[in-house]
Amino acid sequence: MDIFDKKESNVKSYCNSFPVVFSRAKGCWLYTENNERYIDFLSGAGSLNYGHNNDQLKDALLNYISQDGVTNGLDMYTEAKKAFLTAFNTHILSPRELDYKVQFTGPTGTNAVEAAMKLARKVTGRNNIVTFTNGFHGCTLGALSATGNQHHRGGSGIPLSGTTRLPFEDYAGIDGLKLFEAMLVDNSSGIDLPAAVLLEVVQGEGGLNVASNTWLKRLSAICQKHDILLIVDDIQAGCGRTGTFFSFEPSGITPDIVTLSKSISGYGLPMAIVLLKPELDKWSPGEHNGTFRGNNHAFVTATKAITTYWGDHDFQHHIHQRTDQISQVIQSALVQFPNILVRSKGRGMMQGIECASGDIAGKIAQTCFQNNMVIETAGPEDEVIKFFCPLTITESELQQGLHIFLSAAEQVSQTYTRKAS
Repeated sequence: MDIFDKKESNVKSYCNSFPVVFSRAKGCWLYTENNERYIDFLSGAGSLNYGHNNDQLKDALLNYISQDGVTNGLDMYTEAKKAFLTAFNTHILSPRELDYKVQFTGPTGTNAVEAAMKLARKVTGRNNIVTFTNGFHGCTLGALSATGNQHHRGGSGIPLSGTTRLPFEDYAGIDGLKLFEAMLVDNSSGIDLPAAVLLEVVQGEGGLNVASNTWLKRLSAICQKHDILLIVDDIQAGCGRTGTFFSFEPSGITPDIVTLSKSISGYGLPMAIVLLKPELDKWSPGEHNGTFRGNNHAFVTATKAITTYWGDHDFQHHIHQRTDQISQVIQSALVQFPNILVRSKGRGMMQGIECASGDIAGKIAQTCFQNNMVIETAGPEDEVIKFFCPLTITESELQQGLHIFLSAAEQVSQTYTRKAS
């Protein structure tokens, strides 16, 4: 560990919770340099929906590399990009009757959010972007202005402007959409007519808060009535994590703009895109660009992931089965450990369990790690245990991980029972 402590910046974070040196990974398993095995319920913060070193994706990538396929193509036309666009349109957009153009941005989610916000402002000629409490959209300045978490906002070094924050659904018992409607028609409300509304359907870092279909339909109707663009940040909740490829599908709404990153490449390779309705494509050539917006290796694995897992309904059925498996354990845990666990959170395989405090959640996560599981917490006080295993995990593997969690919860519950007595 000495080289990391001496040479790596203090900004590192995940390694502080998981202080071992990993050397290889496969499926839902991580292996240390000492060949100790950990089950992975973090999945690269949602960037590894298809697991580590997925054989089908790896073979496609190795074959492409062996033929000297283009690696970085900037935004030039390549066969890899053509194959991705064709597969994405055939298996994702067309079956859902979605008509979007695809913008390749810099390879991070925050860059896709920056592009979406810039485009909304360019198209509408307005500045204000409405965002929501507990939302997380990235750590570059534009995306950070839309992020609620004070820990991240505090690192900006300058005032963050250009956004108006509203309560997310069920935030402190406030009907944020009723407030939004009232403010839009009141000339003295102090809110500038927004260019767009930006939200996560399931707030990942914010604590797995879920927007209901009814709430989303209300929001969409408000935006349409007032000519406000609706942007869905599906960077963490997309690519099947909530049970459908896009998190907004069950609501029946059609966002004007969608951002995707994390698992869109399928293999953990850097890639991000913005989906935009054709009439919104007002960009001038090169107006938003980035050297690595043409990561052709990511295009190759993304294409293979889409054609392998989204060509039929079998994979989605698998996700639903594993979702039920997680849900059953969460409900059982709530009954078994009412002194430390509060309620279930999230949707699909983006579920978690809220603890009575961040301290309790942290102790459960730490105990899980001591028993060879990598799992993280979320929420404003880190009070939510976040189950984020690969979507491809088997029933048996998932059961192993859930058993570790239950054992950890029991151990922590007994500690707090003794304290109470």
